[in-house]
Amino acid sequence: MNLTTKVNVTEEAEKLEKVLFSQKFWIDLGTTSLRIVLILIFAVLAVKIGKVIIRRLFRLKLKGPIRKSERRENTLLKLLENTISYVVYFSAILAVLTEFDIDVKGLLAGAGVLGLAVGFGAQSLVKDVITGFFILFEDQFSVGDYVKIGIAEGYVEEIGLRTTKIKSFTGEIYILPNGSIIQVVNYSLENSLAIVDVSIPFDVEVNRTEKLIEYYLTIVSQDKADFINKPKLIGAHDFTETEMIVRIIAETKPMRHYDCARLIGIGLKDYLEKEGITIPYPNLVTKSLTDV
Repeated sequence: MNLTTKVNVTEEAEKLEKVLFSQKFWIDLGTTSLRIVLILIFAVLAVKIGKVIIRRLFRLKLKGPIRKSERRENTLLKLLENTISYVVYFSAILAVLTEFDIDVKGLLAGAGVLGLAVGFGAQSLVKDVITGFFILFEDQFSVGDYVKIGIAEGYVEEIGLRTTKIKSFTGEIYILPNGSIIQVVNYSLENSLAIVDVSIPFDVEVNRTEKLIEYYLTIVSQDKADFINKPKLIGAHDFTETEMIVRIIAETKPMRHYDCARLIGIGLKDYLEKEGITIPYPNLVTKSLTDV
């Protein structure tokens, strides 16, 4: 090591020693650290207080005379909570960077240019995210709804900003990019309609059979929460060479028409047989009210 190098090392050591033993350095370090801690504490408190305020506002709305769908309320509540978290924490990060004398404006400008370049290179991703946002915001469907999207039909397992997962009755999981969702049939938004066709042979007394059916429909819906109201006997729907087909309809809760139609069909057959009337097994037709 030559003399010049030794001199430089000595000077650097002296500067470092001067900084470490400088009262101003430690005061500035302590002040900066305290500010950063206060910024983080303020950010956490702001997020918690913001979420509490939002929950209370939604709770007041739910107690009001005008009540929207609970599913939509929960979706908007979660969306607003996440938005507050993102905005507050992002602002806190910028404030912390400012404490380290980092040029935040230049950083944001660079991020904007980078975001623009990524946007041009990943237009499908941007489309998926934007579509996913509107699916959540407009409450087109929610987790647990029974939907049909293209060839995918089943219960919604998960909704993300980029993809949606649908599970069919047989267990397959459809993963759909949100940008590809053009048309959605949601069977869970409105009540469903159960339709039961009953074949009555011409050799039985039709009037008596219809009265028995009316009585059975009165008792079958009692204490059954899935029925919106009492099932209704429409009457003769079609004729064959040997029998008359009468139709029964029942409005049910969303996606409960399968079970209700089965309950009406099997129970009615057993009831009529006890009354001495033998009929073929009722023909069950189930559909949503949106299909009627």
